[in-house]
Amino acid sequence: MAGKTFKWGVVAPGRIAHTFAKALKVVPNASLYAVASTHLDRAKSFAQEYECVRAYDDYQSLMDDPQVDAIYIANPHRFHYECAKKCLMAGKPVLCEKPLTVNEAQARELVDLAETHQTFLMEAVWTRFLPIWQQVLTWLDEKRIGDLCVMSSSFAFNVPRDRDDRLLNNELAGGALLDMGIYNLTMSQFVMQCEPNLIIASGMIGETNVDERTSVILDYDGVGSQFTCGLNTRLDNGFTLYGNKGSITIVSMFWAATKAVLCVEGEEEVAVELPFRATGFEYQIEEVMSCIAKNKLQSDVMSWQDSINTMKTMDEIRRQIGLEYPFLESI
Repeated sequence: MAGKTFKWGVVAPGRIAHTFAKALKVVPNASLYAVASTHLDRAKSFAQEYECVRAYDDYQSLMDDPQVDAIYIANPHRFHYECAKKCLMAGKPVLCEKPLTVNEAQARELVDLAETHQTFLMEAVWTRFLPIWQQVLTWLDEKRIGDLCVMSSSFAFNVPRDRDDRLLNNELAGGALLDMGIYNLTMSQFVMQCEPNLIIASGMIGETNVDERTSVILDYDGVGSQFTCGLNTRLDNGFTLYGNKGSITIVSMFWAATKAVLCVEGEEEVAVELPFRATGFEYQIEEVMSCIAKNKLQSDVMSWQDSINTMKTMDEIRRQIGLEYPFLESI
């Protein structure tokens, strides 16, 4: 209905949920209607900060609320699968933080559920929707750097040694790959629009049994992508695409970038800056709302198959580096 306010619900009001809520303020005809947390005081505090109508102390109540038009899932990786599954079974459209699940099998099950229940589902890879990455695609389509040959990127920080933090917690599916490396991988596949035909990975598993450094080489029928992600040192954190006539560099931090530099034949040709309207999450939020308005079950920019391919590749990387999540064996 024209003019109707689209009402969002949020599961788990942690750090990233605040980024979502701030972005929602600049999205036309949208509001944050409900939030759910396992701790009611956290839900109420979040609701008060963002003028949210409902605060729940359990997720199912949010899923059952008939006023909620879609749900943003922002809890730790391990719980994405179960939470998204319940949302889809309740008929609620889902925008789920990356990674969509912890492995390929879970991702495929969610896709099957979305199709069965005819309910929208999208992995929240916000980077794919950023204006600067749309500019990068335009340059590639125009062959400004000739034929693409190699991509090189990094995503690594020296994070605090807090064993209780999800990044270092194996039980919460922590580690560099699922939290950071997914960006290097999904943006490589965003550019290539296919799966790699060769995957070579090495990694360092730390004392808490998560990968603290993972380095990967991917080959896409002759186009290479190499990246390192990590928790124990800071790297450049840019993303560069090299062609036979030039290069495109998305500056640090590439997953949240507003600037890209095009160089042709070794000379800087143009530097483009495209700032966000808010936090950058607004573009993926608008994609979800647009898809739902058009009765689409998935996004063309972040499709179900894209998410499955990402999980399939990460499963192989985890196998090669010996990163195991014992809780998967009981599912």
